[in-house]
Formats: sequence, C-alpha cells, structure tokens
Amino acid sequence: MTGQTETPASFAAMLEDMYRKSVPLAKPAEVGSLASWVVLDTRALEEFEVSHLPGARFMDYQSFKAEALEDLPRDTPILVYCSVGYRSERIGEKLQDAGFTHVRNLYGGIFYWHQEGKPIVNIAEEPTHRIHTYNKKWSAWCLTGEKVY
Repeated sequence: MTGQTETPASFAAMLEDMYRKSVPLAKPAEVGSLASWVVLDTRALEEFEVSHLPGARFMDYQSFKAEALEDLPRDTPILVYCSVGYRSERIGEKLQDAGFTHVRNLYGGIFYWHQEGKPIVNIAEEPTHRIHTYNKKWSAWCLTGEKVY
C-alpha cells in the first residue's frame, strides 16, 4: 500500500481476500434509509468519536457481547460496519450465532460509504468529512475525506 495510489479495483481485491463471506454484504447503494436499520459501529471509541454513520450505535469490537442487543427482536435489520468490514464481519458472526437473522455487513465499511458520497457525522451528529483510518497503513484504503489516525 502506497497511499493514494490505490484504485477502487485494488480496494475491491483487498476486500475479496479479506472477507470470509460469513455475513451477507450490503453495498452503500443497497442500504437505503439508515432509519430502516439498527446501525452498529464496531470500531474503537476514538474512531467512532471522529466520525460514524448517522444514528449509529457504538459497539466496541474488543468488548462486544451479543447480550447488549437482547432487547431487539431476532429479525431486526442490523447493519454492522467498521473501517473496511473485517471487524464488523466478526461482530456479524456473533450476532448470527445469537440468532439474529437479518444481519448485513456494510461492504467496504465507512471508507467505501464515504467514498460513495454517503453522509458521516461527528460525535455531535454534525456532518463531517473526517475519518479515523485506524492507522497510517490502513489510511491508504481511505480514498476520500480528511484522514485521522
């Protein structure tokens, strides 16, 4: 990875290699209204605080327990995401194991969501273009917005 030289094709190839395909994927164009979903941000708190999808709930990858969502019906549409989709896929697997039947992993995570022109917000729920890129290495895959790490 050499920074902004990555193309959407190389991003797609990286995702293809990384995903287990254990949780169905939803591309940004397929998501529709976020109000139709329980949206779970599975990144670290410092990433969530920089930006997240509007209305997303913070669910820390490191400490996630499906019991945190015990009050939800098992057929609730749940959209999980992280930076590119790896961590969220693991959380999606846990949700499926807990009996949730309509879990989708956001294809390409917040990086691709923003690249597709979809909105992100800061901790005050105000529009932003800042994205926490996890670390400098992973920032190569964030093709739009102001990178923070």
